[in-house]
Amino acid sequence: MTTPSRVTSDGVSPETARALRAAMQRLFTGKPQRTDGRLTKENLWREAQVSRATMNRAQPILTEWDAHIAERGKTTAGEARRDAEITRLRKRLAAKTQECTQLEMKLKAAATAIAALHHDNQALRAELTDRSGTVVPIARRP
Repeated sequence: MTTPSRVTSDGVSPETARALRAAMQRLFTGKPQRTDGRLTKENLWREAQVSRATMNRAQPILTEWDAHIAERGKTTAGEARRDAEITRLRKRLAAKTQECTQLEMKLKAAATAIAALHHDNQALRAELTDRSGTVVPIARRP
């Protein structure tokens, strides 16, 4: 006959309950050892090094997990900092893009003005070479 298993009120063995709670704590504090740190149940059972089925039997622990996620959200402190940095950089990129667009418009306007001045300059030079008159100095008045 087999010995009865040691199942706690958590629905799993004491070792498994400790492993799941320790994994939960590591994930919540942003210090995972075996996963990428995202707050998912998949990462919980992988971090605890138990099977998914074993994790699913630990309903009280999963209830704690769900309550923590509902209260604080799925993002860790590191993810929140990363998201804030991404938002800041996107705003900065939008401002730089707008500045670049304005500078391009000014450049096009300057190029158009330079082209018009160049055309006028060529026309004046052509007119100057076509003139066959002599320049007569104007006498100064006493």
